[in-house]
Amino acid sequence: MNILEHQLDYPFGDTLVEPGHTREVAPGIYWLRMPLPFVLDHINLWLLRDEIDGREGWTVVDCGIADETIKAHWETIFDTQLDGLPVLRTLVTHCHPDHLGLADWICKGGARERWDVRLWITLGEYMFGRVMAAGDGSNAGGAGAARHFARHGLADEDALEKLRNRRDYYSRLVPSIPSQFRRLRDGDSLRIGAHEWHVVAGYGHSPEHCALFSKDAGVLISGDMVLPRISTNVSVFDIEPEGNPLALYLESLGRYEPMPADTLVLPSHGRPFRGLVTRIAQLRTHHDARLAEVREACARAPQSAAEIVPMMFKRALDVHQLTFAMGEALAHLNLLWLAGELERVEGADGVVRFSIQNA
Repeated sequence: MNILEHQLDYPFGDTLVEPGHTREVAPGIYWLRMPLPFVLDHINLWLLRDEIDGREGWTVVDCGIADETIKAHWETIFDTQLDGLPVLRTLVTHCHPDHLGLADWICKGGARERWDVRLWITLGEYMFGRVMAAGDGSNAGGAGAARHFARHGLADEDALEKLRNRRDYYSRLVPSIPSQFRRLRDGDSLRIGAHEWHVVAGYGHSPEHCALFSKDAGVLISGDMVLPRISTNVSVFDIEPEGNPLALYLESLGRYEPMPADTLVLPSHGRPFRGLVTRIAQLRTHHDARLAEVREACARAPQSAAEIVPMMFKRALDVHQLTFAMGEALAHLNLLWLAGELERVEGADGVVRFSIQNA
């Protein structure tokens, strides 16, 4: 959690939106909140008043996982919160299940098939979602994930077996993805209702994350790239084992720093806040401290990612959390390895360990 959270401003205080309801946070911009069955127990979604080709309606930003409870909340939204107007497009910031899970269902108008609209998403997120939905497993489960984490020191056979058995983790939460989409690219300008929005691509958390910034509205829909209470997960997973997502993420944060100080940030988790530049500085300090801890540990003795996890996460972790903790530990190790500060050696036991160069 963010111990410096008091440095941020929460314009709506502690007020949260009940599922099935909305709250207007800026003219034509509405906040929804849906439950999640994880330790991170909610996701914020957004409704933007819109007009396309002279037709009035709404743009949905992010969707929630495929879950009957969330579908029921959406049905209530459709029936009571849209002023009798249709959804005109579904825009998804990135391919993770809590964002993409119900996109196909919402594009098709929910249970009563009220409309048939296009999914708007970046190419990287669309294709990566299709890959994970079609594959045997995902970043968070399946045989490949278990091998990846075992190679990086996870020796708990019970945890590894649970990972192997999570082959359908992604496809359960994202059971279908639209067969067609409208491509978003960094720098694109979109007219959504009364406001002009600019696509700000971000990397490291996911392949090609799409945040939306409206200067005239003074609003940033930050997705998962900037969160007020927790740090964005940045992980190395099996599909790209030599990746450097932390370097990409830290570089991406620079895209938000020039935005006005009074920008209202609408994050996917936590409450809407102001203090964007302050929060980015906090995130940079957080990762600098974690990198310093990793350097010190690797100077003492060669370290696997599994050995770094308890240093970075000082609490009990379930298997779901453990995948992200392992991935994040490895992201910090990989950054230092690819920068030439650490060397990486696979031991006779098949486990990869990192140590200070020439130590």
